[in-house]
Amino acid sequence: MSEVGVMSVIAPQSGAESGARALILIAEDEPEIADILAAYLARGGLRTVHAADGQRALELHLSLKPDLVLLDVQMPRVDGWKVLAEIRHRGDTPVIMLTAMDQDIDKLMGLRIGADDYVVKPFNPAEVVARTQAVLRRSMSCGGREDRHVLRAAPFEIDLDNHEAKVQIGRQCHTLALTLTEFNLLAQLARAPRRVFSRAELLAACLPEGDTLERTVDSHISKLRRKLEDLAVKGIPVSVRGVGYKLWSAE
Repeated sequence: MSEVGVMSVIAPQSGAESGARALILIAEDEPEIADILAAYLARGGLRTVHAADGQRALELHLSLKPDLVLLDVQMPRVDGWKVLAEIRHRGDTPVIMLTAMDQDIDKLMGLRIGADDYVVKPFNPAEVVARTQAVLRRSMSCGGREDRHVLRAAPFEIDLDNHEAKVQIGRQCHTLALTLTEFNLLAQLARAPRRVFSRAELLAACLPEGDTLERTVDSHISKLRRKLEDLAVKGIPVSVRGVGYKLWSAE
């Protein structure tokens, strides 16, 4: 096996405490590494499916809706960064990056795009299983798989399937009267509340058709902010000068 493979260790015991029967998409172009990961994950009580290139990974993600993706950065056809960006555009499927790159800038890039965790090769496959189970616990803690299409970022609850957004103010919950674009912008920001999204990112994710000017995002954000201010929700979304917007302040 190449030096960027997995470390040889004793396999974990089966019957993992969390994530039983969850489906893990392994996006890895080295068959030996993919097979080892699949074996360890299976012994951890997890189902797996394998994609050998980035394009196939996106196809399987769309058709199978896996509970988590283990994603190699250096993938043929479509690289891991682009796959991660598209997964984040589609929704909030947890992603753990697998890569031989160990520079801080690479880790920061993955986390900035929206990775949930980052593992550098060579890695201990038992550790990958443990990290997978930990991320699954976090993603399922709000009610399980059937609740994964509801985003919760206080004070908001956003139902992606029903296109309904609510805001909690004290003991009262108010339904927001939002346009489709305002809803999409709020949902996109809520997926990573402290991350700063550039105007270009928000434009691509929320206004893919028709509107092509980045200042259009400013107009929609302004209208969204006014509606929130009418309910005494102040300063949301947060403007970051010269960059874009985020949902919450870092404070």
